[in-house]
Amino acid sequence: MLSLYLQRKYALHYKIALIINYLGHCISVGALIVAFMLFLCLRSIRCLRNIIHWNLITTFILRNVMWFLLQMIDHNIHESNEPWCRCITTVYNYFVVTNFFWMFVEGCYLHTAIVMTYSTDKLRKWVFLFIGWCIPCPIIIAWAIGKLYYENEQCWFGKEPGKYIDYIYQGPVILVLLINFVFLFNIVRILMTKLRASTTSETIQYRKAVKATLVLLPLLGITYMLFFVNPGEDDISQIVFIYFNSFLQSFQGFFVSVFYCFLNGEVRSAARKRWHRWQDHHSLRVRVARAMSIPTSPTRISFHSIKQTAAV
Repeated sequence: MLSLYLQRKYALHYKIALIINYLGHCISVGALIVAFMLFLCLRSIRCLRNIIHWNLITTFILRNVMWFLLQMIDHNIHESNEPWCRCITTVYNYFVVTNFFWMFVEGCYLHTAIVMTYSTDKLRKWVFLFIGWCIPCPIIIAWAIGKLYYENEQCWFGKEPGKYIDYIYQGPVILVLLINFVFLFNIVRILMTKLRASTTSETIQYRKAVKATLVLLPLLGITYMLFFVNPGEDDISQIVFIYFNSFLQSFQGFFVSVFYCFLNGEVRSAARKRWHRWQDHHSLRVRVARAMSIPTSPTRISFHSIKQTAAV
């Protein structure tokens, strides 16, 4: 009886968590698409830092879209292990890995610029593109081969207890998170040192450091480390894990869009200038159209009357 009660209770929580997941992914996709279009249209802010942001946002969009496709797969198809279903799972996991590797690129760029004080002008874009998009390919190919020969069931989604094929791609993801944690520690340490050397008061210094840390957390993916391991069978911790994990996983794309696009000073300034330029151009066109339309009718009447007079 107690077991049935727990199953029903957890079923309710999982349904609510699924609603949170759908809501979060929808909001994230909307915000990410707007951020993607802003980076695409605002050519004046094209620099290596914003190009990295742009690629990270792209991976979030592709990852969220593939998540929706996975949710549309019917249970019967999932059990029948259709080839196209396995392809969707493979592509989804590829974008998951690229997502984490672009987080690593973000952390690497910040660490190079702030901690190593290396000139960012000497950094090559193709190196970061190779790390973000190409390195995950052999990882996912190796995972797919392992799934095909050892766990070829249920559309390759999930794993059976005691089988470790998924660690082929989860291992590099964990390594990236650990490296980003080291990057974050060094970045905050240097920021604290620079803030202490300034003339501001100690309270403002710590406030800025904490703010910088909180802004960097969603970018570097440290939030995943908080709930990477399921807490177990404990009632309260399990429920907290279900809700917090659903919220953080589904809304992270929204947070990245807000912190690194909508609140980005360069993006806001460029968007404001673009908007004012469009308003000026639009108002100029309206004034020109009005100026051209006013003398049109009298001119035609005057020419017609002159023609009639000449005929007489």
